[in-house]
Amino acid sequence: MTSQGRKRTPTRLRLGALPAREPTGFDIVPDAAALEALRERLGLDGLRKVRLSGQLAPMGREDWRLDAHLGATIVQPCGVTLEPVTTRIEEDVTRRYLADRVEPDEAEAEMPADDDAEALPDSVDLMRVLEEALALALPAFPRAPGVELGEIEARPPGAAPIEADPAERPFAALAELKKRLDG
Repeated sequence: MTSQGRKRTPTRLRLGALPAREPTGFDIVPDAAALEALRERLGLDGLRKVRLSGQLAPMGREDWRLDAHLGATIVQPCGVTLEPVTTRIEEDVTRRYLADRVEPDEAEAEMPADDDAEALPDSVDLMRVLEEALALALPAFPRAPGVELGEIEARPPGAAPIEADPAERPFAALAELKKRLDG
């Protein structure tokens, strides 16, 4: 994991070793082996031009804040045609590491509204942050340019199309009531 033309940035930053009064910058550009492993874990057809740049800054006496920008070019299969779809991802990434935050230990727990906060770790694994942010930014249903989802109609050959009865639609009664009230 090296930066292009810059000093090598470690991918794991031990919080106790960082300056307590000023931000620590980082610039992560995964090498070819790390890119290939990341591509495989995320199930992508292609992955290139990946970079996570930002800073880790102290907040108060014990807490830390990570602010970064993720850039990556990915290739996924189209959800309709399976043709390769190339997408450029540009995402801002924020994480807050809080000393008083306790992570739930139950298998099922309610997600807190504050989804960028985590319990304060001993060190921050920047490759894990990069992978998580990239996984969250991936298009769920990529489509090749010009591809539309069509409608599927199942009926016996030669049969007339089925016309839906408006009264059978789920909100038909509400629409009718609204018409009456609007007058």
